[in-house]
Amino acid sequence: MYAGTTITRRGGRIMGTHQKIDRVVRRKLQPHIPSSVHFPTAKEILKFEGLNGPDGIKRKSPVKDEPWHLINPTNAEDRQILPLIQGHENNLIQALRDNNRERAAFEAAWLAHAITDGLTPAHHYPYKEMRDALLGEHADTEATVAKKLWRSGDTLREKSKNNFEYYKPNGLGVGSAHLYFELGVASLTAALRFKEVRLTPKDRLRIQRAGGIVPLYMDIVWQVYDLHLYDKFLKSSWTPRLARAVKNDLMPTIIHTVLLSWYYCVWRAAQE
Repeated sequence: MYAGTTITRRGGRIMGTHQKIDRVVRRKLQPHIPSSVHFPTAKEILKFEGLNGPDGIKRKSPVKDEPWHLINPTNAEDRQILPLIQGHENNLIQALRDNNRERAAFEAAWLAHAITDGLTPAHHYPYKEMRDALLGEHADTEATVAKKLWRSGDTLREKSKNNFEYYKPNGLGVGSAHLYFELGVASLTAALRFKEVRLTPKDRLRIQRAGGIVPLYMDIVWQVYDLHLYDKFLKSSWTPRLARAVKNDLMPTIIHTVLLSWYYCVWRAAQE
């Protein structure tokens, strides 16, 4: 999902979908935080989004240590995101136990970001396969921002062709479609409060018994994938029906999943 421009720390405050989710989930988590656990505030968590979030790495140190937040549900070997989520969950629990607010804020932000990206329809698209097919042997050679923007090729003509195919206007390119979809989600949901999303006693018991969000995560990924929202976007761009599905189905599902995970970390920390 869109997290702002990652140019300044203020990027994404209004239109950032990740920031929006963090604020909504933090508000809904508040009634379930026991006095013994000092969960970071929304302001503290948002410090580690945008420029200081996972997307910021793509600008600060492209290719190096970039977390892979894409997942193709139909490829059983494409599950790299699961250990990332598990690691952030474990680290958040420990930070809450240690009352390390800054570390807890970092882990909460990056945990929410990973969960959200893994449930984003555009992240279910076989992006790497399409990119590699387009760029061939040059697919993984970019080491700077400039080279990432100027897709590699052996000749100027080849580079120009690759750039056009990757960044086709109207969201028809491999990269531009991803961007247009996420910008659309950001504009649709910026003003919504998602009052219908809540954490029920049944939800709390379910996540406690599961032992965290990871055992439940793939079922939720499939639930989103089966909506075929990105396929519909690629076929017809934004339509009123697609917009309603994003507001009524996709975003509440993502918010509820992040809420489940943060609640589990709070619950685990309170047990010690």
